[in-house]
Amino acid sequence: MSISLLLSYPFLSMLLIVHSSSAANLPKAIFILAGQSNMAGRGGVTAGKWDGNVPPECKPNPSILRLSSQLSWEVAREPLHAHIDVGKTCGVGPGMAFANEVRVRGNGSSIGVVGLVPCAVGGTKISHWEKGTKLYGELVKRANASVSEGGTIRAILWYQGESDTVKKEDADAYKQNMETLIMDLRSDLPIPSLPIIQVALASGEGKFIESVRRAQKAIKLPNIKCVDAQGLQLKKDRLHLTTMSQVHLGIKLAHAFLASM
Repeated sequence: MSISLLLSYPFLSMLLIVHSSSAANLPKAIFILAGQSNMAGRGGVTAGKWDGNVPPECKPNPSILRLSSQLSWEVAREPLHAHIDVGKTCGVGPGMAFANEVRVRGNGSSIGVVGLVPCAVGGTKISHWEKGTKLYGELVKRANASVSEGGTIRAILWYQGESDTVKKEDADAYKQNMETLIMDLRSDLPIPSLPIIQVALASGEGKFIESVRRAQKAIKLPNIKCVDAQGLQLKKDRLHLTTMSQVHLGIKLAHAFLASM
């Protein structure tokens, strides 16, 4: 049926307009957020309660969407990992500051609508993310769902490793495990040159923090960038980033991504 004929039927014309509008508002640039609690966000969380403080850099924007736990797009807002990192209280993470900075510094009109796909789960070692695990399967499922109506996955933002600082054998195996994870994800998504922007640890649950940091910085696969969180302020628990540290990290991640465009 021709467009002109469709427009002669008011109801069909309305459907056409709604469909076109919806398609225009779908994400064009999609980013996967994965790792453990500092990616999921604990900024502003004390004694299991989030203070609700949302810095200006993390405010909602109709051009920044989140893939919900039900695999549908919605306007993104803090806490991004609500209903994703289940069983834990989520607060501010780096995702919203990242997305807002990407749109501001990267010319929002050329970046288009940004889609964030939260996948991080607190307290997880890298072995919990290897191919064949539930977390790996969920990440791949959510990543595939995010592009089912269009758009392109532009990068994976990865902040994980604190749980691998407890045992020496975990810290020693981190580099190989991370490289294997990267290659598996690139193969299964499939995006052979998919950029990965990983965060070098600012803290850890054990004494092998420097071992994991060295492993993170030693990864030399193509299209891998490392943003260092060391020096960012930690909460009183000495493990999680404060709200403003999460903002600063999100901006650093954005600059690392934009520098690769």
